[in-house]
Amino acid sequence: TVATLKHKLETDQGKQVVCWSNGNIFRSVTLLAATWCELHPDESEGGDITKALTKENLNSFINMLSFGKFKDDKYDTRICGLGLDYLVSEVQNTELKAPKVSKNIPTVAEVTQGEVILFAAEAIRQMGEDGIFVLLEGREQTVNYVRTPLRFTLTLSDMSLIGKRRAAQRLAAGVLGCVGEGASVEEIEKALDGQLEMMVKEATSAYGLV
Repeated sequence: TVATLKHKLETDQGKQVVCWSNGNIFRSVTLLAATWCELHPDESEGGDITKALTKENLNSFINMLSFGKFKDDKYDTRICGLGLDYLVSEVQNTELKAPKVSKNIPTVAEVTQGEVILFAAEAIRQMGEDGIFVLLEGREQTVNYVRTPLRFTLTLSDMSLIGKRRAAQRLAAGVLGCVGEGASVEEIEKALDGQLEMMVKEATSAYGLV
């Protein structure tokens, strides 16, 4: 839906359009919190994400995120801190979809709604002043705080599609990093099997499955 709106605005209206996802900001904060736990095993009591969510830490994590024009003069969000240095557009289907992020998002999102809304509002303001149309997507509880005359709410008849889509994104992104251009079907299938095996191991470890 977002892609269709973006295409129509660009082709029919001749506008520059940027798609914005609050989910990526929640994931970025969660990645920083999970990384803090890895760097402070004693304080986090072996990886308890809630130990990372102090007021001081949350302020620090938000300050490790910056929005602006980075690579190729395109707007992006940069994660820089705790030994990490990523552009969200480059890791949104890999690092930001890893189990240590996915399983902790609800916990982190519960205490960072305000910070993420403020971050998003500032980013949208910058792009709007630059003459850009912004298509904002996110959870209804968050985007309801953004003023706009145009609002759409989408629902899924099959909620399992969310997990399937996320798994497919991670698989595809992982395979792209393993095979070269012109790879054979056999090479791609082998890479897919390898990525799938790795994801199963990660899920087994992260969620305590047998």
